[in-house]
This record gives sequence, structure tokens and C-alpha cells, in this order.
Amino acid sequence: MAAGAEEQELADLYTALDDVDDPYPMWAEGRRTEPVQHTVGARRDDLYIIHRRDDVEHVLRDGETFSSRINDDTMGPFMGRTILAMDGDEHRTYRNLVARAFRASALERWADEVISPSVNALLDEIAPKGKADLVHDLTARFPVQVIAAIIGVPLEDYDQFQIWADEINFGPRDPKRSKAAADAMTAYLEPIVAERRAHPTGDLLSELVTAEVDGHTLDDDHLYGFLRLLMPAGAETTFRMFGNSLVGLLTHPDVLAEVTAERGLIPAVIEETLRWETSVTMVNREATTDIEIGGCPIPKGAGILALVGSANRDEDHYDSPDEWDPHRTPKPHVAFGTGIHQCLGMHLARLELRIGLNAVLDRLPNLRMDPAYPAPDIRGLPFRSPPALHVLFDAAA
Repeated sequence: MAAGAEEQELADLYTALDDVDDPYPMWAEGRRTEPVQHTVGARRDDLYIIHRRDDVEHVLRDGETFSSRINDDTMGPFMGRTILAMDGDEHRTYRNLVARAFRASALERWADEVISPSVNALLDEIAPKGKADLVHDLTARFPVQVIAAIIGVPLEDYDQFQIWADEINFGPRDPKRSKAAADAMTAYLEPIVAERRAHPTGDLLSELVTAEVDGHTLDDDHLYGFLRLLMPAGAETTFRMFGNSLVGLLTHPDVLAEVTAERGLIPAVIEETLRWETSVTMVNREATTDIEIGGCPIPKGAGILALVGSANRDEDHYDSPDEWDPHRTPKPHVAFGTGIHQCLGMHLARLELRIGLNAVLDRLPNLRMDPAYPAPDIRGLPFRSPPALHVLFDAAA
């Protein structure tokens, strides 16, 4: 097949996956009958799909046997060199360089300085109207603005960053457009990076450009690769989780009323949503040696798709796993992964979700679904979220 035709076939596949409705019955069947499924994937003759929680966790924890290098095939052309495609000492070195900027104590300062003002500025536009599509008007905009602000992007350029982030995320769906957006974002950031290197200001970008561990610093390739990953990937996962949390609340009015009255339940809402409908449902790995998982032999070089979404609904770990129930006894989930590649942005994501949900409940009283539209649903693979979220509420004076 010619390269252009192969690219178009791959783009068509990814576009179709955006509209997948409910993969969970298929994954439940996989856990019961074929926990390690051998198939052929895009650009992979050997692909093994892992369904069960214990097996998924094993793959994610063993970074030596299950390499992340495969991520360079899908993300590398658009984001450049990122820590998601590194292994071993290289990964450890560069993760340590950026991890300090994302520790929970460092991010709390952004709560009042950036996160709360960002979500409330968007709600200022929504609150007087009495109705909204919370995906279009809020959840898809809020996390990009937060990341842009903590990097140090001027307010007037937030909309441009929103466009670039969206287009980078097209990835294989539209490779030329995605690459052009990545290049444009890099060109925009270059003078800001130069200024922070000369005159650090204390923002997140200043921490990244001045970070040093054991004599190592971030060179330009790794710095811009990380920034190209941070802006679209960090924003996309959080905006999807924000929408999924709101779907859970809106489709359970009794819980919505309870949480509105008792905000201490919001962390449980967030963790249950992360388990029930995580925004990223699968993780790519590559076997570095012949190995066996769940009794199934897997050859060296084979691609592995660890289904995080399936793992989080494994009946062996969770009672009634398909139900959204913030009152369930807390148990660990793998929405943020585990092992050496556990999500660096998980503390920021939780902080944004906590502040965002509180702000919605404060600013949009009597929040409810708009009966003029179909009930909200969550769609897509490998990323899941509601495409729209039409609501009514009591308009602000």
C-alpha cells in the first residue's frame, strides 16, 4: 500500500474510533473469555490486547520487559521526543528534571493564582444565560487556559493555544495539520523560553528551563517535546475527565443534590469517575523479550495494548463495576497508570477537577440536563468524553 493511502486509512480508523459508543461489554467479554487477545493492529502484525486488571498492572509496572518506545511511532512525528516514549536511565533522568515542577505542593500555588480565576472567567460568560453546552463553553476551554497560564502565555493568546492544542491532538487523523500546529506552537514559545532562561519568573516554564538534576538540564529538543506533550495531552485528558464527572452527576440527580450540599464528597466523585470512565482507556507498550501474560506467550517485538478502561471495571476488583457510585468503598484504580510512567500531571488534574466542579456547583444553581436535547453520553476510543453537555440552570442576575 502506498504511504499516502496507508496514512489515509489510519486517519479514517482514528476518526471512526471517536464515535465508538460503549466498549465496556466487549471488554467484559474479553476478561471472561480471552483476557489476552492476539490480533493485528494499525502498523502492527502482532498485537496483544490485555483485558484483566492484574495483567494490565503487571505490564505497566514492568518497564524493562514492556517498553514505551512504541509511543514514538504514534506521537513522535507530532510531539517530538517525549518522556512517554523513553525507558530506563534516559526516562529516569528526564522525568526527574520535570517532576519537581509537578509535585502537589508546588501546584497548590496555582489554585488561587490561575485555576480558580480561569474557571470563573469562563463561568462569568455562562452564568447569565441560564443554559449552556458545558463541553463547548467550559470543559474544552478551561484546562488549556490553565496550562497556558502556568507556562506564562499572555491572556490574549489563550484562544490561539486552544487551536494549536486541538490540532496537535489530531495526530494521525490529520498528520499535516497536526505537525503544522506543533511547529507553530514551538515557534511561538521560543522567545518566551529564551526570556525565562535569562530572567526566570517563578512560573512553571521557569522551573523547567532552570531545572538541573545530577548535572543534567533539559536541552531544547526535550524541552519543546515536553511542552508539545504538556499543552494538548495534559489539557485534553483533564477536559475529558471534567466532562465525564459532570455526566456522572447530571445523570444521578440525587447524588448531584447531595454533592451540592456537601462538597466534601467531590474527591470521591473525581476518583469514582476516574475509575468508571477514565479519559484515556488504553496504553501502548512493546515486548522487549519473549514473555508470557495470563498463560499466553507473547514474542519479543510484539505490540501490547493494555486496556486501562477494562482494568478499572474488572469484576474481580470492583463490585458492580459498570455503576457510577461515589459512595463505593475506595479502591485504587489505574486511570493515571502506575509504575515509572505514572502520569506526572495527576496532581494538577485532580486540583483542576476539584476547583472546576466546586465552581460549577457554586455558579450554576439548580443545574440539570436540558430536556430539549438527548441525554448526554460518553463516546470515543482511545479517548472518552461527552461530545456535548446541554444543561439548564438558574440564570445569574
